[in-house]
Amino acid sequence: MRASFLICVLVANLAASPCQAQQLRAAAGDWPWWRGPNGNGVAEAGQRAPVQWSETKNVIWKTAIPGRGHASPTVIGDRIYLATADDTVQVQSVICCDRKTGTRLWKCNVNRGGFPKKIHRKNTHASSTIACDGQHLFVAFHHHDSIEVSALDFRGRPIWKRVAGPFLPKKYANGYAASPLLFGRCVIIAADYDGGGGGFLASLNAETGDVAWKTPRPPLSNFASPVIAHVSGREQLLISGCNLVASYNPVTGKPLWQTKATTMQTCGTVVWDTDLLYASGGFPEPGIVCLRADGSGEVVWRNNQKLFEQSMLVHDGYVYAVNDNGIAFCWDGKTGDKLWSGRLRGPISASPILSNGNIYVLNELGTGWVYRATPHRFELVAENQLGTEVLATPTICGSQIFLRIADTAGDERQESLYCIQSP
Repeated sequence: MRASFLICVLVANLAASPCQAQQLRAAAGDWPWWRGPNGNGVAEAGQRAPVQWSETKNVIWKTAIPGRGHASPTVIGDRIYLATADDTVQVQSVICCDRKTGTRLWKCNVNRGGFPKKIHRKNTHASSTIACDGQHLFVAFHHHDSIEVSALDFRGRPIWKRVAGPFLPKKYANGYAASPLLFGRCVIIAADYDGGGGGFLASLNAETGDVAWKTPRPPLSNFASPVIAHVSGREQLLISGCNLVASYNPVTGKPLWQTKATTMQTCGTVVWDTDLLYASGGFPEPGIVCLRADGSGEVVWRNNQKLFEQSMLVHDGYVYAVNDNGIAFCWDGKTGDKLWSGRLRGPISASPILSNGNIYVLNELGTGWVYRATPHRFELVAENQLGTEVLATPTICGSQIFLRIADTAGDERQESLYCIQSP
């Protein structure tokens, strides 16, 4: 393992609060948390991931993954970390694989029992992507009617466990999906649900698990992961859903502003460009919205496309997205004008990833498309097929693509982790 995984630039008075620090920065070649180095689905510049793959083309290795999960691979140095769950014995685990060979190095069972009686058929008991601050791994699991956060070291040894808060959805008992977010020396957890006293955002000290702050959220069902962006001149903790786009101070958890702009439920993470934010929604109504990040409440544009599970991409002032039915779009980021659309094939649950000017997206049947991130026209680069079931978002780093893919045959189902790379 490299001695230096991440660079954290601290601001003055760090000792006053573990959260008083700038956003962590990823080391070159790493993918340390949900949506990659900058939390926006964009891979590191200069990398050249392959655009073609199949069972016999550009597969460097393939490793069987026990259990089931939709968490994306987290890549740190020469290791890959993945959350998974065995429904039959109700065990939630973290596994570690060697990046060069795919060999499984260890498996840590984090929780046993207490699985919710019901979740959505497209969800799993391990849908949250692991986050890493260069010292510890952080994973969030839903069990025993609560969200529990666990910190592990790089050998899979538990450091601490803490219940971030209750999670008791009533009308929409579809499970949990939000991924942990890191800021300074804190782990931020989102848990929106429609039961009890409602959901919350919570920040835990990364070293001890102690609660740094906790902020209530509306008592509505939602599945979005939060993100931190430097927009409109300041760091903002952003989350969409619950009929809002909301901003919080990541140091204190205090609300900065909120705008009634989206529908109740989304799985998508907010994306941004300069002083504009883009958020998607899927249930009960569809819709994409662009608004100012300055707290003015100004809605710049909106449309009625349904992006329930997928996050969007912003590149060179243009917004790229794929809807539930498998249609790719490009909009002008400032006006919302549709510049083109291209038909792929749905259903699609995984979010697109941008790497080296190409957009990578996979549907639920294992078909993967690569097309150019250009506003001029839909320009398909390649179409690929691998496995029969994909709901996890790909990880692209160091010119490698890591895919979590399942093969199904009758009642038999086996998940695998693939490393895709040109020879």
